[in-house]
Amino acid sequence: MSDSFDQDSLSRQGALLGLDYGSKRVGIAICNREQTIALPLATYIRRSEDEGGRYLAALVAEYQVVGIVVGLPMHMSGEEGEQAQKARRFGQWAINAIGLPVCFWDERLTTVTAERYLQQTELSRKKRKARIDQVAAQVMLQSYLERHAPNE
Repeated sequence: MSDSFDQDSLSRQGALLGLDYGSKRVGIAICNREQTIALPLATYIRRSEDEGGRYLAALVAEYQVVGIVVGLPMHMSGEEGEQAQKARRFGQWAINAIGLPVCFWDERLTTVTAERYLQQTELSRKKRKARIDQVAAQVMLQSYLERHAPNE
């Protein structure tokens, strides 16, 4: 079982899950196996750690996930605060729950970007609110993919 948080520990091929940690909800995104495009997948309402582990394990199996990118909520100054520490604990929990490598990626402004994307749609306010976490996870994961794309 890996306990690495190093972004280089993630495979360059295969699906990755992007997780936008929240104390009540976790936004989930997935990328294609070529790691070129991220898509919103789900919003998980947190209940128990056991149930969350089963849910995450089911996604890993269904999509043949090879690693996880957890959004790290940094302050605009670049420093980590309490929420970042909670996200790091969540990442450690994910490693223990499913045994895949995890890395953290700066998620500053992803929710703002997601809100802007969703405001351009014809979705009702209620539907936009229901999707905001998974779109934020998509924005964060896409940022990770673009930064780690192989040089052509």
